[in-house]
Amino acid sequence: MKTDMDRKLRDFLGARTAKTFAEVLGLEAVGELLRHYPRRYLKKGELTPFDELEVGDQATVNGRVKRVNVRSLDTKAEIPLADVQKWARRRTLTKVVVTDGRRDLELAFFNQPWLATKLTPGTAALFWGEVTMFRDIMQLKSPGTEILDDEDLTEAEIERRARPFRPLYPATAKLPTATIERSVKIVLDSLDDNLDDPVPDLIRRNEKLLGLREALQKVHLPDTEKDIRDAQHRFRFEEALVMQTILAQRRAVTDALSAVPRPRTAGGMLDEFDQRLPFTLTEGQSEVCEEIFADLARPHPMHRLLQGEVGSGKTVVALRAMLSVVDSGGQAVLLAPTEVLATQHHKTLTKMLGDLAEEGMLGGAERATRVGLLTGSLGAAARRTAMLDAASGAAGIVVGTHALLEDKVQFADLGLVVVDEQHRFGVEQRAALSTKSGDNTPHVLVMTATPIPRTVAMTVFGDLAVSTLTELPAGRSPIQSSVVPAKEKPDWLQRAWQRVREEVGKGHQAYVVCPRIGDDVKNAADEEGEFVAGDEDGDGPKKQARPPISVLQVSEALAEILHDLRVDILHGRLPADEKDAVMSRFAAGEVDVLIATTVIEVGVDVPNASTMVIMDADRFGISQLHQLRGRVGRGRVPGLCLLVTDQWAGSKSYGRLDAVASTTDGFELSRIDLETRREGDVLGVAQSGRRSSLKLLSVLRDEDVIFAARQVANSIVSVDAELAEYPALRSFVRNALESETTEYLEKT
Repeated sequence: MKTDMDRKLRDFLGARTAKTFAEVLGLEAVGELLRHYPRRYLKKGELTPFDELEVGDQATVNGRVKRVNVRSLDTKAEIPLADVQKWARRRTLTKVVVTDGRRDLELAFFNQPWLATKLTPGTAALFWGEVTMFRDIMQLKSPGTEILDDEDLTEAEIERRARPFRPLYPATAKLPTATIERSVKIVLDSLDDNLDDPVPDLIRRNEKLLGLREALQKVHLPDTEKDIRDAQHRFRFEEALVMQTILAQRRAVTDALSAVPRPRTAGGMLDEFDQRLPFTLTEGQSEVCEEIFADLARPHPMHRLLQGEVGSGKTVVALRAMLSVVDSGGQAVLLAPTEVLATQHHKTLTKMLGDLAEEGMLGGAERATRVGLLTGSLGAAARRTAMLDAASGAAGIVVGTHALLEDKVQFADLGLVVVDEQHRFGVEQRAALSTKSGDNTPHVLVMTATPIPRTVAMTVFGDLAVSTLTELPAGRSPIQSSVVPAKEKPDWLQRAWQRVREEVGKGHQAYVVCPRIGDDVKNAADEEGEFVAGDEDGDGPKKQARPPISVLQVSEALAEILHDLRVDILHGRLPADEKDAVMSRFAAGEVDVLIATTVIEVGVDVPNASTMVIMDADRFGISQLHQLRGRVGRGRVPGLCLLVTDQWAGSKSYGRLDAVASTTDGFELSRIDLETRREGDVLGVAQSGRRSSLKLLSVLRDEDVIFAARQVANSIVSVDAELAEYPALRSFVRNALESETTEYLEKT
C-alpha cells in the first residue's frame, strides 16, 4: 500500500520540476526528496569561510561583495556602472569579488551587466558554482547568485529568507539549493501528519527520538540549533537501524549455511611447515591462527576479515590456514587483484613451502602439494596445466587473479577462499568463487593491509569476524615523510631529485610514482583501473588545472636530471614478461630508479629501496599513499617518502598530505581518511557507481548510535527475522536490499 512518502514528486511540484529532480539528482518520490538532507545550514548574518572550499566542489557560499566592475568583451574597455543597462544586449564580462572577511573569491558573469547594479559593494548574497583555480585565484565557475537583502520579493519569499537558518543542499548548477529549498517546503506543507515510521514506536520512545513527521520538519526548516541536532540524531539512528537490520539478517542466513568442517590434522603439512619456520610466530599471529582454525572446524562457513599493516605477517597466517585445509583433503584459493601481486604471492608461497610445494616431483617432500598459478597472461599450455591441477585436486593451493573467476575454472574440493586486498575487487567478482564449491559454501578469509577502525569494520563487514595484527613489523626501519610544494617552492622539487641522487650514491634505490601511464590516457584513472584522482570527497575524479602527471612525462623529464643513473619504467600496460623482467632487474639492484604507476603498491618487496617520490600526491587517497610508502624502509636502511604536490598550503588536499607526512600509524591515517571521504566509499558504493544509502550517519563519529542500533536490530531479528511486525522497517530494508550498496554488504 502506497503512502505519502511513496508518491511521485510530479504530484506536488509539477511535471517539469519533477523531471529536473529525476534527471539531475535521481530523486523521483517524495520520500527521496525529503531524505535529501541539507549538507549544512546558513545562520542568518554569518558568512561562509572560504578556506573550507576545495577545487572541484559544487559549492554554495554566503559572501559580501567587495568590488565589482564591468567591461566590454569587444573593446576590452571598462564600462561605467551608470551605463551598464545600455549594454544589456552586448558582450560583457561582469567581475565580482566577494569576501568572507579573510579571503576573496572571484566570480565572472558573462553578458549580465545588470548584476553590477544589484551586487554593489557591501551586498550580502548567496553564490553557487564549481570551485576552480585560475592563476592562483579561487573562482566559482558559471556562478549563480541570490541576493539576500533584495527587497523586491513575494511574501512567501520574504518569510522563507527571514528564517533563522537557511538549509544548503547538495546541489548542481541545474538544480540550485534555493530551488530544492522551495520544493521541500511545498512538499512538507502537503504531507499528512501521520507517516509510516520505519523506527518502531517502542524503540523511538526508548531511544528518545523524534517522530518522522516532526523530524522532517526540523531537519529542513529548523528554528534552533537544537532542532537540527535532534532531527539529525533521529535520522542517523534510522540509517544505522536499517543497515544493522540487514546485517543481522545476513548473519542469520550465514549461520544457517553448511560448510565442510576442516579441522586441523596432526602430522600433516602444517606441522611440518611449522617445524621449519625460521622464526617464531608473534603472539598476535598465534592468536589469530587459533581463531581461524576454530572457525574452519565448524560445519558453517568461516567469514573472517584479517587486517594488519604491510609486513605484519598476514601471509604466514593465511598460508597456515590454507595448509590446514589441504591437510583435511580440501583445496585453497588465494585471489589477488593484479598479476604482479598474484605472481609475487605465488613466488612467496612456493619459497616458504620449499619441497612441501613439490608434490610428485623429484626431491619433493613425503607429504606435499602443488601451488598453482592462474592469470590471464599465461600461455595456453601453462593455463591448461594450471586448470587441470585445480580440477583434479593435484594443486592444493591455487593463486590467481580474476582469471580464477571464469566459469571453466573448476576445483575438486574448494574448501577455503582467501581474498587479498578485497577492496580492489567488484561485488560479483568476490561472490563468484563461492559458487565453485558445490552445495557447500567454502570458508572465506578476507585480507587487507589498509587498516580499518573497529567501528568501520563492524559496520561494513557486519557478518565477518574481525582479526587484527597490531604488532609492528619486525626489522622495519623508520620512514621520514615530507610534503614538497612544487608550485610554491620549485627549488624543493630540485632538492628532491638531489636526495634521490644522494641515496643512489649510497648504494640504495628509489621509486618515482606517477598517477597515470601516459598522455594518451584521457581520464584521470589509467587502464589498470587504479584510483588516481583525489576522489575522496565526491563521486568521481575532481577537475584539475592540468591532467595528472604520467610515467612517460616524468621519464622524459628525468632523462636529463638523472642522466647518469640507471632508470627504468613499470606500468600495467607492459606485457607480463616485461613487467617481470623490470621488477627482477630492480630487485637485483640493476636499476637505480624505477618510475612506475601504482602497480608497485602491493606485493613488491625490495629491501634496498630507501626513497620514494610520489608525483601529484594529492591525486591519491590517504590509504593508498600509506600503502605506497610501505614499499620503502623494508630493510635496515631508513626510508624517505617525498609527497610532491601543486596544491596550495591551507587547502584540504594539502592538509591530507600533511596528515600522511605526520604519522606512519595506519589506523590513525585510516580514521583521517574516512573523516574526509564520503561514507559511500567506505561502503564500497564507489565500485558500483551508485550513491550511498547513508546520508547523515558517519561510521566514525556515530559509534554510539551504531552500537545502539546494532543491539536493537539483533533483538528484532532474533524473534522476527522477516520483520512481519514492523512493516515500515521491512519496507526500508527491502528498498536497501535492492540497491547495489547492500549487494556489497551481502557478498563481501
